[in-house]
Amino acid sequence: MADAYVRTATPADAPAIGRIQSVTWRAAYGGVLPSEVLRELTPEAAAGPWERALREPPTSRHRVLVARERDALVGFATLEPPTEETEPAAASASIGILVVEPRWGRRGHGSRLLAAATDTLAAEGVRHVTTWVVEADDVTGSFLESAGWAAEGTVRVLDAAGTPVRQICMHVRLEEPE
Repeated sequence: MADAYVRTATPADAPAIGRIQSVTWRAAYGGVLPSEVLRELTPEAAAGPWERALREPPTSRHRVLVARERDALVGFATLEPPTEETEPAAASASIGILVVEPRWGRRGHGSRLLAAATDTLAAEGVRHVTTWVVEADDVTGSFLESAGWAAEGTVRVLDAAGTPVRQICMHVRLEEPE
């Protein structure tokens, strides 16, 4: 087995996913999200919803992928099928979250996760993938741009405990398999 790889998450991964989400969001969004939101996002608080989501995903097309290096879970990505309001079911889907714990950064895990996510979606017939990026998150925006993604021109504003958080929609078109 390779030292670094991506696989589908299991419910047993929930504590590590909760830890990664907590640590990563504190590092990436400390100046964006209110401190009370980050304070409440403990690894334990995040793990419960992840375990439920992994045991009973909203649909059979929802997926969570995890990146591993040796015995450590180092990042994760969520794949969300299209909703009825979007394009036809096989045409478009989203990556909800794609994060790598900062101490494991710059080792190719984000690229492996992104490639596995788009390969998984392409195998299901998806041709257009979107994701929402916090506007102030230049690291994620630059990473996606370097992988061929572009801003779509759509902006949304989320309410994070009374603090507006602007996100931009980024997208990529997937090639037809040969």
